[in-house]
This record gives sequence, C-alpha cells and structure tokens, in this order.
Amino acid sequence: MTPPDPATPVRATPVRATPVRAAREDARTAAPAATPRTVWRRTRGLLICLGILTVAAVTLAALASGSRHGRLDPRSADPDGSRAVAELLQARGVTTRVVTTAREAAAAAGPGTTLLVTDPDRLGESRLRAIRSAIDLSGGRTVLLAPGSLSLPDLAPAARTKGTAFDQDLDPGCTLPAAVSAGRAATGGDHRYTTDGATGTACYPSGGHPTLLVLPTGTTGGDTVILGSETILLNKKLASEGNASLALQLLGSRPDLVWYLPSLADVQDEDPAQEQSFLDLLPHGWSWALLQLFAAAVLAALWRARRLGPLVTEKLPVAIRASETTEGRARLYRKAGARDRAATVLRAATRERLAALLGVPPAQAHDPAALLPAVSARLTERQPDLPGLLFGTTPATDAALVALADHLDALEREVRTS
Repeated sequence: MTPPDPATPVRATPVRATPVRAAREDARTAAPAATPRTVWRRTRGLLICLGILTVAAVTLAALASGSRHGRLDPRSADPDGSRAVAELLQARGVTTRVVTTAREAAAAAGPGTTLLVTDPDRLGESRLRAIRSAIDLSGGRTVLLAPGSLSLPDLAPAARTKGTAFDQDLDPGCTLPAAVSAGRAATGGDHRYTTDGATGTACYPSGGHPTLLVLPTGTTGGDTVILGSETILLNKKLASEGNASLALQLLGSRPDLVWYLPSLADVQDEDPAQEQSFLDLLPHGWSWALLQLFAAAVLAALWRARRLGPLVTEKLPVAIRASETTEGRARLYRKAGARDRAATVLRAATRERLAALLGVPPAQAHDPAALLPAVSARLTERQPDLPGLLFGTTPATDAALVALADHLDALEREVRTS
C-alpha cells in the first residue's frame, strides 16, 4: 500500500509500503548546506573565463598604449601618422615639439617657430582666439592644416573656402620658391580658397582657385600658410610627387616646429568653472546607441517570450519507475530515523482509502467516532486493537514500523474483499 505523495513526479502504482515510501518529507531536508568549496566548484568556470578576458584586455592595452598614436601624430609610424616628415625635419636640424592645448601652442610660438595647427575646425571659440593671438604677435609662421568655414573667419579673415578640389595632385601655378622647388604635389582633395583682395601668394590652383595660400601677418616677418589638404604630411603619401619637398619647406623654414594636436578638452569650448553632470560628459552618439540597445532588448524579449496558444503535451525524456522513487525516499527517511512521520503518513493514507471504501465523508476520515464503527462493521473477524492500528502511537523500532505497514495492508485488503 502506497500513500498519496504529491511530490512524486510520476503516477505510482500500488506497491508494498516501506518506512519512507509513504512519507511526504520535503527533499530539501536532505540537501547538503552550501560551503565555500561547493560555491567555488560551481563558479570556478565563470571566474576563470573572466580572469582570462581581463588579463588579455590589460595585455593588449599595455602593448598598444606605447606604440600607437593618432592621425597626423609626428610620433606615429602608422600610414596615417606623420613620423616620417618629423624625422626628415630632425635630420635638417628642426626640432619638433608636440603640444595638445591651445595655451601651450600660443606660449611656444615665436619669431623662430613654425606653429602647425592640425585640426583648426574642431577648436572651440576660446582656443581659436588664443591661436589668433599667437598668429598676430609671434612674428613666426603659422600653418593651418585644411581649415574650413568654421575656423577661417577667426584665424584668417581675409580667406574664404571655395568648394572642394577634386583633383588631388596639382601643379604649383605660382612663383613661391617652396612650390616651384617641390613641383607637383597632393594639395587637392579637400578645400579650395579665395581671398578678399588681400596680398599674398596663391598656389596649386584647382578650377581657378588655390589650395595653398601664404598670407602675411601684421607682425614683420610673420606669415600664415593655409594648406587645403593634409595629405602631404601623411606617411603613406610623403614619398609621392613633391610632397616631401613641399612639407619640409613649409614646416622647416624656422628652427623650431610646434606641432599642435588638439586634445579632447580643446575641441570643446567650455567654461572650466562650469560644473558638468555625468550626462554632459557622454558623447552625443550615446543616446542613439542606448535607443538601439533598448530596441534590440525589446525584440529579443518578444522573440524569447512564451508563445500564446493552446497547451501542447510532450513526452518526458526519461521514464522513472515509481518504485525507484519510493525506495530512494525510504533510504533517506531511514537514515533520518523518521519513524514518527512515516507511521503518521501510513495511517492517514489508510484512513482516507478506508473512508472512501466505506462511504464515510472525507471530512470525517480522521475522526475515530465516525471511522472505527464503519470499519468494524465490515470485518468478518473482530480486530482487538483496531483503534491502536489506525490511531495509535509511533512504533519504537524499524521492525515495528514494518509490522504496522503489514497490518494496515491486511486491514485494507480485508475491507476491500468483504
């Protein structure tokens, strides 16, 4: 006889009761407590993977941090760097100093220096004013690399952009000694310029408009060179045409070269005293990126969500015999010595089945006054200890518990067959 056990995952057929077979003890009572060793065994795979990824990321960052620089950086040997022209200038006795702020650039400018501004269109208003002050007061040369309509009004008011020069390699078309000596060079591909009647030298025309302008400044001996393309300074193009000659003559006319590479702080014109929030420091593109990630998350949730529709039955991958589950529970309860709980469950299950056979209401199945007379009426032989069998105390030994199960089986069998 097997008492009903809702924790059993399969339908059990009636088998011989054991001390634990009819028990309803929760399986978690036998579960081992978590220890540091078990926690480590469960999480070591994830921790090892995270450690490998961290070490790889740190290693790659360390290897790349000291050897790679940005575009037009005189320390970079990449195709888009400018280390080749810096080394050629050094061989000619010109020292190159890299600065990253407009304040440093303006302070370093002087009569014996050439100030190269690599990306003037990205400078903020206050930085443009600092460079303009250096142009007017230094008395040296200032080379503006591919300035556009954003920076020309502040740095060179006499010049304006005039479209794009589609041809990259152009002829000098002027009497400037540096251009005549260099010959054909890659000054096209970006901006063309025009002047508002200012005196100066216009070279390398494309469609009637120059891509190289040399304008005098207010200070004696100073000039401003407006170069419409950065191509002649790149490592990958320096050996083409007369690019190397033109670059060396434009940047090497003074003994010192100040190479201004604007930093992130210089490309945003902000008041240093103004406090910024965390969101103000994030790039503008992050809002669109977050929106795309949110849309992707919603689509993934819809894709992985439970499909609506009728329930579909499926076969269990493994069929487990009810007797195996019962025997496993029996071993656990025997190890725990739970004779009291086993006896209680055996008697309760027997009373419920007897009540159903005898027509006793389920609510009165565990009432001795209602159940015992009905059972006695169906027995052919008088049971001397019927109350003790159905409502007695806990057996003292395992053998007594087994005997109780046998007596309950016999009682139920007699009621069924009477």
